[in-house]
Amino acid sequence: MTTTNRRDVLRASALLAAGGALAAGCGTGQDAPPAAASASAGSAPASGHPAATPRTAPAPRAYPGQPAQITHGPRTRPQVALTFHGQGDPALATSLLATAERSGARLTVLAVGTWLDEHPGLARRILDGGHDLGNHTQRHVSINAMSEAGARQEITGCAERLKRLTGSIGTWFRPSRSPTASPLVARLARAAGYPHVLSYDVDSLDYTRPGADAVTRKVLAEARAGSVVSLHFGYPDTAAALPAVLHELGRRGLRAVTTTELLS
Repeated sequence: MTTTNRRDVLRASALLAAGGALAAGCGTGQDAPPAAASASAGSAPASGHPAATPRTAPAPRAYPGQPAQITHGPRTRPQVALTFHGQGDPALATSLLATAERSGARLTVLAVGTWLDEHPGLARRILDGGHDLGNHTQRHVSINAMSEAGARQEITGCAERLKRLTGSIGTWFRPSRSPTASPLVARLARAAGYPHVLSYDVDSLDYTRPGADAVTRKVLAEARAGSVVSLHFGYPDTAAALPAVLHELGRRGLRAVTTTELLS
């Protein structure tokens, strides 16, 4: 091999080695810009993999032996359902979900349609955390006082948004601005696909902003096996009260489960 040929071979080898190093750096992402510190509330987390097709959410079902308007579950099992009216600050909602999950608790969230319009990612976040997701009307107005056409639109409007976001109209319907549905609203809910209206037997009164200690006392004074508790996203008092509520329920041997599990 001549000196010139040997020089050409060495130059080519060096170029090949450099190219291999650059390829390895791109493949491992070492030269990529750092990912954002956190995803915005209600958005799907960033991932280096293609997004999986979301699973279809559970659909409503009938529970034989249960009334058309359910206020509580069986009193014979040590379980309670903590149900949340879904609207308000998405960061607070996400914090409440995370608090429950750290304690092994699962919640039921009745979402308002306009809230889902503003924060669509929260529908999947709720389901991915193992929680129930349901319908709390489109605009959270006094549905029992509305005309038939208006009440129907409140129910179906939220149902359509849930269907678009999750593949299901949600597992439950709860009327807005009332613990129970009027006969008309109950009939419209059944026509929309909800066999039962979900009411409750414990009202935390957290929406009156009484303070975290008062919310905790109210819930723990009334909750017992089978109870369905009404709470709200969007109130700092509720977020502050939840750890103590879950701790004391656990100390009493009561497990916080979804309403679906409570009734199954």
